[in-house]
Amino acid sequence: MKLSDKDLIDELKRRFDENSQALTELKEMASELQRVNKKLTESEKLKSNFISNINNEIVNPFASIVGLAHSLAHLKEGNWEKVKVMAKLIHAEAFSLDFQLKNVFKAAEIEAGEAAPAYSIVNIPEIIDRISEDFKLEALAKEIEIITDVCNEIDFFKTDVDKLSIILNNLISNAIKYSFKKGKIDLKVCLQNSNLEITVTDYGKGISPNNRDLIFDRFERFDSGINTPNRGHGLGLSVTKALIDLLDGHISFETEINKGTKFKVIIPNPGDWVKIDGFTGNPDELFFNQPDIF
Repeated sequence: MKLSDKDLIDELKRRFDENSQALTELKEMASELQRVNKKLTESEKLKSNFISNINNEIVNPFASIVGLAHSLAHLKEGNWEKVKVMAKLIHAEAFSLDFQLKNVFKAAEIEAGEAAPAYSIVNIPEIIDRISEDFKLEALAKEIEIITDVCNEIDFFKTDVDKLSIILNNLISNAIKYSFKKGKIDLKVCLQNSNLEITVTDYGKGISPNNRDLIFDRFERFDSGINTPNRGHGLGLSVTKALIDLLDGHISFETEINKGTKFKVIIPNPGDWVKIDGFTGNPDELFFNQPDIF
């Protein structure tokens, strides 16, 4: 069949359009592959940074504990003042190691989808006092005063004591790290519309504008030393945010450079339908398992 000049031109135009469309799709696929490859490269780099920093946070306290224990074992009899100093240092390093490991394990639970809330009746004043005491040595090292204020209307609150403890620990640790020497930290806990409201305020370095959208990113590293997440590897605050989300809560912050940062956490009352596992002021123990009492 003989094609007319018009038919030939139309066929060539159709094939040109098809080839042009195929070329456009090929370019889009190549661009997408480049984007995915870049993202994977960045992800691997960030994870490597994360692992490197986590390794330091675990190895350093452990090495200190081993070194202090060795020195303690070789002290001469009767040198009790040095024994007391070394015992306090060992306790501080052991607490730091335990604190970091809890964050790592909790992050793993969250990733595995195994971090469902386990509710109990929590003694709020007791847990606040305990956390304040836990960070006493770390705060004293920078001559920082931790001021706690538990409103009179709150004694007990229904929540997950383990998650609440980690949330408070991370916020206090972050506040101490980025406070100036001889400063103070305000920790206030109240009830607002039956919900638990927690505010942690430091008067230190503040969060740089470049980092404010990144502080809850688990793998992000920052270009400045201003209020990067806990211990500098982005794990503490990311775990805090994830735990608050699991409790259907909310976290926000206000910050100003060289004037400090205020974190505000709202944890809702889960309601009467939630099963209670017991009564506690300590994430490591339940005093009894009698939900009908409440």
